[in-house]
Amino acid sequence: MATKVYIVYYSMYGHVEKLAEEIKKGAASVEGVEVKLWQVPETLPEEVLGKMSAPPKSDVPIITPNELAEADGLLFGFPTRFGMMAAQFKAFLDATGGLWRTQQLAGKPAGIFYSTGSQGGGQETTPLTAITQLVHHGLIFVPIGYTFGAGMFEMEQVKGGSPYGAGTFAGDGSRQPTEIELEQAFHQGKYFAAIAKKLKGTA
Repeated sequence: MATKVYIVYYSMYGHVEKLAEEIKKGAASVEGVEVKLWQVPETLPEEVLGKMSAPPKSDVPIITPNELAEADGLLFGFPTRFGMMAAQFKAFLDATGGLWRTQQLAGKPAGIFYSTGSQGGGQETTPLTAITQLVHHGLIFVPIGYTFGAGMFEMEQVKGGSPYGAGTFAGDGSRQPTEIELEQAFHQGKYFAAIAKKLKGTA
């Protein structure tokens, strides 16, 4: 039986989606792991999104809360808003009360990845404050620690991410994830998938 890893994200301008795609490649590189990308529902009206110059959403399917229970491992990605997860993702998690009551996600591994606007914008506070959501569901938080090696100590260029998970900086929206940020995202996917596979094998 394959280990199912779901990568669930919200992306307004595409930065988190780029990380998600790279994480998927990393996770899919682990033998016996099936990976699927999902988006959470948008909560803003089209008119508001238009004023914010947000591009149209991709054709990645929209997940419903109950579909989370199908996965053996979950990776959650979102942009930050004032150092915490974007409201769209929080609204999705707020709708998981049924899963919480029955603790259907308890014991499953979960990881976090993110995008912030600036270097002081929440590369650590965003995943740190998101852990509360995992705790109430009994999910097992899987950080990447310093397993990315020398890339964790990069000082010559601006680099997103932290021991909590892969990350990028959006800046004014024009900056795209760099090569090293995408490498870290690939690493997170591969590292997480191996752990999810191991946990399923011992269940």
